[in-house]
This record gives sequence, structure tokens and C-alpha cells, in this order.
Amino acid sequence: MPNLTTELTDLELRAFRTIAADPQEWATNAIRTRVRNANKMISQALFDHCNENEIAMAVGQTAQIQQAFDLGIVEELPEDNGPAVSS
Repeated sequence: MPNLTTELTDLELRAFRTIAADPQEWATNAIRTRVRNANKMISQALFDHCNENEIAMAVGQTAQIQQAFDLGIVEELPEDNGPAVSS
């Protein structure tokens, strides 16, 4: 299972602790919530695609997410998207 880590300075961590008693728990919850939302969007896109093309939809969320990738409905973003704003 992948492990995501972030480094903060001591001062950044102190500032973070003014809004979150447990910054690690806060970060984990934020990521899991974002992933849940992405999964819902992917499942909806798969549902729409399968209905429009009369394709049997996989059973179970994990299988559905995999099917969406397999069918090319969604794809991962490249690791380096380049600058957000071109200069």
C-alpha cells in the first residue's frame, strides 16, 4: 500500500496545531475524503458510459473503479503537470 508523506518545518507544525489537535489524523481524513469523492465521480462516469454503450458494469466499488480505468474513462494525472500558470 502506498504511503504519502509531507514534511513541515517546526513552525509550520506549530501553526497547524492551532487548527488541528492531531495534524496527521487531519491530513489522513482530508485525503480519504477527497478519495471518496473521486471514487463517486469515477463511479458516476462509469455508470453513464456503460448505460450509453450498453456495457455490463462491474460489481463492487473496487471492480468498478478498475473497470473505469480499463475502459479509458478516467486516467491518472501525470506526476509532473508542469507549472500551473505559464510565464
